[in-house]
Amino acid sequence: MSNLSSQCEHECDFVEACDAVELMIEPRERDLGGFSVRRVLPSAKRKMVGPWVFFDHMGPASFPAGEGLNVRPHPHIGIATVTYLFSGEILHRDSLGSLQAIRPGDINLMVAGHGIVHSERERPQITASAHRLHGLQLWLALPEHLEEMAPAFYHYTDDEVPALTVDGVPVRVMMGTAYGATSPVKTFAETLYVEAHLLKGQVLALPDAEERAVYVARGGLKARETVIPEFAMACFDGRAGLEVEATTDTRIAIIGGERFGRRYIDWNFVSSRPERIQQAREDWREGRFPKVPGDDKESIPLPD
Repeated sequence: MSNLSSQCEHECDFVEACDAVELMIEPRERDLGGFSVRRVLPSAKRKMVGPWVFFDHMGPASFPAGEGLNVRPHPHIGIATVTYLFSGEILHRDSLGSLQAIRPGDINLMVAGHGIVHSERERPQITASAHRLHGLQLWLALPEHLEEMAPAFYHYTDDEVPALTVDGVPVRVMMGTAYGATSPVKTFAETLYVEAHLLKGQVLALPDAEERAVYVARGGLKARETVIPEFAMACFDGRAGLEVEATTDTRIAIIGGERFGRRYIDWNFVSSRPERIQQAREDWREGRFPKVPGDDKESIPLPD
């Protein structure tokens, strides 16, 4: 999805936690016109968790008949976008000619590389009646030697994502390897992305990773004596054997992976080199990015 705000870093409340929780990020909800977004990454005190450079929790949004998500074509460089829906549907189009409906449980991976343009809308069959949209949108920074790779598009359906039970907890290994399962979703560096549903009182050991964090999409957790409330992200240190316990029925996303060097972000552009971002800005302003087949009549202008 496009960064619909010209400001990449959202204001967040930061909680000083103890022990293995290095930082707690509690994002503030922001209305983007028709639906709300909680932007967790990047934040003022934490820019990335492993290769993850952007984390948005969108919705849940309720749309009346005739309305819905309508994000015009916009560009990206230097990242791979990951879209995962809890409910609803998004129609993805991009400048490679991809046309794909994203449904709950699917993983949509778009590799921007040296430059791609895409739009996110909804099919008329969806907007014809009242509906809801709810999910996560994340960006993976590409390793420096792959930042200018050729754009690509991958889509994985719900049944392709490994699902297992860990100590009674239903878990999906979305990207990377965890709990003895490896996701087929393509990665470009050591990457971790896991979803879990815990009932009140259930405990889940966190997978090991150089950097990792847990986001509470619904419910609440505690890590030893540290409370992790709904819509908060707890960033953990790298020690092994850490566990979280659900204080109520809870849905979480665990992200992480290898530590990356600094990335610069400007609107929808990410790079290890600020001059590359300036070039991308000028390329978009001057119309040098490719068009989206079937959706080439409008676009989002470059923000000031």
